[in-house]
Amino acid sequence: MSIDPDLLEEARSHGIKLSPLLEEAIRRKLAEEAERRWLEENRRAISAYNAEIAERGVFSDGLRSF
Repeated sequence: MSIDPDLLEEARSHGIKLSPLLEEAIRRKLAEEAERRWLEENRRAISAYNAEIAERGVFSDGLRSF
């Protein structure tokens, strides 16, 4: 792994702890990737469900009071 030395020095001068920051960034990126994959894997089902709702509505449409 490499990092811009000037960036590293500036972070250190501000007392920023890099390990927890990097770990959190990796966790966020992995969550984003998992979401992207899930959406891709379920794209057809989501599209079919949305088409069904657009055509027929949802079971509670007649029950709303607003």
